[in-house]
Amino acid sequence: MDPILKQIKPGAPLPPAFYRLTALEAAPRLLGQTLVRRTEEGDIRCRIVETESYGGIEDKGSHAYGGRRTARTDIMFGPGGTAYIYLIYGMYNCLNVVTGTEGDPQAVLIRAVEPLSSADEAAMRRYRGTAARKPADLSGGPGKLCRALDITKALNGLTLDQPGGPLWIEGGSMSERFGADEVIVQAPRIGIAYAEEYAAKPWRFYFRGNPYVSVIDKQAEVWPGDAGVADI
Repeated sequence: MDPILKQIKPGAPLPPAFYRLTALEAAPRLLGQTLVRRTEEGDIRCRIVETESYGGIEDKGSHAYGGRRTARTDIMFGPGGTAYIYLIYGMYNCLNVVTGTEGDPQAVLIRAVEPLSSADEAAMRRYRGTAARKPADLSGGPGKLCRALDITKALNGLTLDQPGGPLWIEGGSMSERFGADEVIVQAPRIGIAYAEEYAAKPWRFYFRGNPYVSVIDKQAEVWPGDAGVADI
């Protein structure tokens, strides 16, 4: 069994050690965990099914590349376990999980989530505010999932290991973490052509065949760390 995943207990906050991982270590292991959004209507629970890793000052795709520390990126330099939320194109919020140790900017972008129940899906559709004809239209993409979960910059800097707050992450049950025959694959990240040689790094991870995944890559390869999901 993966020693990191072994520490994760279903329904409990992710252990502190998880948030000390690098983004590249944490990104595939966030798949199958449960993202919980507390709203006035009640809690919405969804399963993380797609992530992207942005790790360290050497990553040309990262906001913190070269040690760039600004008012926006400052949170990435803090200790892991907080939410880093930023706006793209002036209209779409993106949710990231800060990981790593203080001073080493690491973050995992949450790209897609899957509602755990019909009630969760109904609530997400209400917040989404537009018809979603297929699963990926509902929460397949960082901007879509933030709208479906009413995640805004007001939650930036929030600690993600505190159940009962506005937003937190808890361990998924084994049945939710990995479905029958599910395999984690990896592929290049989306929309970072500017990152030069880092644009081709296979640092996006998702469950192969999951209908909520934002972009399917026919060249995606099985994540080596997940050579046998059935063994985890």
